[in-house]
Amino acid sequence: MDTSVHSHLHVVANRVACSACSLHPICLPAGLRSADLTHIDHRLVAARRKVARGEKLFRAGDRFVSLYAVWTGCFKTCVSARDGRGQVTGLQMCGELLGNDGIASRRHEIDAVALEDAQVCVIHYDEMEELWREVPALQQQFHRLLGRDIVRQQLQMLLLGSMYAEERVAAFLLDLAQRMHLRGYSASTILLRMSREEIGSLLGLTLETVSRIFSKFQTEGLLTVRNRQLAISDEAGLRRIHDGLAERVSAPPRVARAASA
Repeated sequence: MDTSVHSHLHVVANRVACSACSLHPICLPAGLRSADLTHIDHRLVAARRKVARGEKLFRAGDRFVSLYAVWTGCFKTCVSARDGRGQVTGLQMCGELLGNDGIASRRHEIDAVALEDAQVCVIHYDEMEELWREVPALQQQFHRLLGRDIVRQQLQMLLLGSMYAEERVAAFLLDLAQRMHLRGYSASTILLRMSREEIGSLLGLTLETVSRIFSKFQTEGLLTVRNRQLAISDEAGLRRIHDGLAERVSAPPRVARAASA
């Protein structure tokens, strides 16, 4: 189904210069030569759009036209079952792409929802294909980003299928800290954009389990949590948990942990 989901997204600018953006070292133009970057300036990004907190950038079933690079804010991606239940599938932050789920079928397969007031760079896919022919390095970078997404999805499957609940939460926090550090932010003091219920949905855990683990980690001195403000005080301790090296008391058999989590 085609919807008017984009009609309420405010267009901020008609054209955007990637070379002037502080995110280009980690975004789609990452690694391009100066000449190539100059060539794609004012052509790769068609516009910037504002998306208010809670609004959908696109939803499953929408016609695929563009990719979106997150410029400010964060998004979650979700899939919905026929019975109405939803599942969070990812967290995207500044410098990361949204929308590649629609490339194959030319229809979006998931919803993308703003977790806070956000802005995205709109990249018309047909224009990008034209630029690929002119700047092969741009296509190579896009393929690298797709490969990174595939690896992340594989790690998500590993996380859901072969980790205890505590290991999943530790992995989520360490990944989040690493991504924040890559963007020049503190890796130890993090504002959680996702609610505990959303984190649980992403990790295949209940809200109660996520809250219990946060409380346990805080008691053990690994972190402190106040509302959505989280401070990691023992990264090495989180890594031991992530690697399955932390001591467990009465741990359930590994084959049964998914059900018990």
